Amino acid sequence: MTGTGQLLRLILRRDRVILPIWVLLLGLLPQLYLSAFQGFFASDAERIQYAHVSAANAGFAGLYGPLSGDSLVELVVWRAGFLPVMIGLAALLTVIRHTRAEEEAGRSDLIRATVVGRWAQLAAALLATLVAGLVIGLLVTGTMIGSGQPAAGSVAFGALFTLSAWVFAGVAAIAAQLTSSARGARMIAVLVLGVSYVLRMGGDISAIGDGRLDWLAWLSPLGWVQKIVPYAENAWWPAVLALLITVVTVAVASALLTRRDLGSGLLASRLGPAHAGAGLSSVLGLAWRLHRGLLLGWTAGFAALGVVFGGVGTSVVQLAENSSSVSEAFSKIGGSGSVTDAYFATTAGTCALIAALYAVQAGLRMRDEEQNGHAELVLTASVSRFSWAASHLLFVLIGPALAMTAQGALAGATFGDVGPVLSAALVQLPAIWVLGAVTMLLIGVLPRFAAMAWAAVGLSFLILIFGPLLEFPGWAMDVSPFTHVPQLPAAAFTVVPETVLTLIAIALAGVGLLALRRRDIPA
Repeated sequence: MTGTGQLLRLILRRDRVILPIWVLLLGLLPQLYLSAFQGFFASDAERIQYAHVSAANAGFAGLYGPLSGDSLVELVVWRAGFLPVMIGLAALLTVIRHTRAEEEAGRSDLIRATVVGRWAQLAAALLATLVAGLVIGLLVTGTMIGSGQPAAGSVAFGALFTLSAWVFAGVAAIAAQLTSSARGARMIAVLVLGVSYVLRMGGDISAIGDGRLDWLAWLSPLGWVQKIVPYAENAWWPAVLALLITVVTVAVASALLTRRDLGSGLLASRLGPAHAGAGLSSVLGLAWRLHRGLLLGWTAGFAALGVVFGGVGTSVVQLAENSSSVSEAFSKIGGSGSVTDAYFATTAGTCALIAALYAVQAGLRMRDEEQNGHAELVLTASVSRFSWAASHLLFVLIGPALAMTAQGALAGATFGDVGPVLSAALVQLPAIWVLGAVTMLLIGVLPRFAAMAWAAVGLSFLILIFGPLLEFPGWAMDVSPFTHVPQLPAAAFTVVPETVLTLIAIALAGVGLLALRRRDIPA
């Protein structure tokens, strides 16, 4: 464990921007939900009606989990039901970034050449992530108590968030020992997170029906933390179970670390063919090989989102029709028009923001190739920098387009009206491309700060989700490219904002490509 403290300080310095962003964003969201809900309902009767209809809806149960009661704070806990998934994702990505990714890049060799213990790097990564999860929980607890909510329930609410980070930090620690690549470790950890969410979803949906499969939720760490039920049961034994699993996963990861060589994984890498196929004879074919798993995975995920949002659509409309306050809230977010139009405008904007995460991730894959030394090898052949970068940029553009098409088409088909819903999804593409182009700009001009592209998505998230409800000033709303997208299907389609956003994306990406041709590789 020698050197753990120094490595921890190094991690905190390297993540001095990214780490505070996701900690503060996820830690303060419940308070923003509380503020939003306080203005939703004109009377207690409306709130109770909203709660009863929501609790009986299978789509809501799958998306957010079970609703334990009809009080305002229980609605906040329910509405925050998807946040443990986001916290778990942030935690596992952080652990893998500072363990397996460091080994793959060769930096662990340099670190281990100094006076550093075998477990120091893993311990530092876990400590940073566990402390981040604890800070999220403390933020949730402090802000909820500060709003006048019961202390016991607020502590339980914070524990739910903290344990979500801790459990998947342990999962990521094990995944980092299994493969020799950071991409493989991420795939394993994200798969565990996805299966956990599906199991939790299936158990909760069954619980509001015949209950025959409600036991599925007990197979999921996400189901365990939700069994705490803050402000209602405040049950601590599910928290103890999640804490024990965290201890076990960390112990297993530590044991596995001693059974492998530095730079290798416990699962043997599959040798490729001796000769590359025809598909790898061009930079575009290589880019397809590198991006295909990410592209197919995100497209499948968006297809599932489309089915969920389309299925929930009818119930949302029913809720809004029974409550003038809820109807007004949807109109604030989704613009004028029917509640149906406002709802699908809102879901299209939310999915577009998630698709922007894919665009940033696809763009940063090019930076990873550069840092790993692969770009140098490619560019030694008769390949120009422009064609190499353009092959990756292509997937930054077409990836979100395919994902949004899948989401819009399946949401519309599930709801029963494909055209307007699909149009609402596709009109978001220029705004997504702007954020993808910001990634390309940073890679070309400020490659060391390329990860700041995530901050641009985070800022857009705050503006999109909470700007209309909290009445942000106009200049603040205009910072997000999504503010300028026509709010289809309620509003009329206008060419000007779409054209301007597309031109901005072209300009930003073009500057990034020109800067890339003039700087050193790697930088």
